[in-house]
Amino acid sequence: MVNDMKVVVISGSPRKNANTQIVMKYVFDYAKSKNQDTKFVNLSEGQIECYRGPDEEYNVATKTATNDIMDADVWLIGSPIYNSFFSSALKNLFEYVNYKKTAGKIAGMTILAAGNIGFIDVQTLLTQLLSYFRVITNPKAVFLTTEAISEDSRLDAESQKRLEEMVDETLEMASKLQEN
Repeated sequence: MVNDMKVVVISGSPRKNANTQIVMKYVFDYAKSKNQDTKFVNLSEGQIECYRGPDEEYNVATKTATNDIMDADVWLIGSPIYNSFFSSALKNLFEYVNYKKTAGKIAGMTILAAGNIGFIDVQTLLTQLLSYFRVITNPKAVFLTTEAISEDSRLDAESQKRLEEMVDETLEMASKLQEN
């Protein structure tokens, strides 16, 4: 495994007590154990501003998140399903990203929902968004329901295993592409 990759983990829920945040914090900790240069963009912290156009001035958190995303070789994205779509906060974040600086990056994704519905639809929508940025997507997304999270905000062992496999496979894809 090549360890000089830059990885960004994105938690795509704007909700303060988001289940997506719990899942993606686990992904972040695991990814960081595999690759030291791993950063976390957590939309639950509410610091990313609403996109107003390219010539506007934005806060430090927004600029930092945008730069972390564009600098990273690997994106590990987690999104909840809201109204049969990924979160608008996640879409807003990608308004800042310059597609001319993202070609050839690798992404893995986790999608979280209250029940077993809409996963493939949201995976398709996210994959289409990432295709616009010319990002190669790991086709093996992790689909989780909120039942995977206990009342004390812990992920069950099976979910942890599936998330670790997604991270490992996505990092391996990136490593193989870096070799070429």
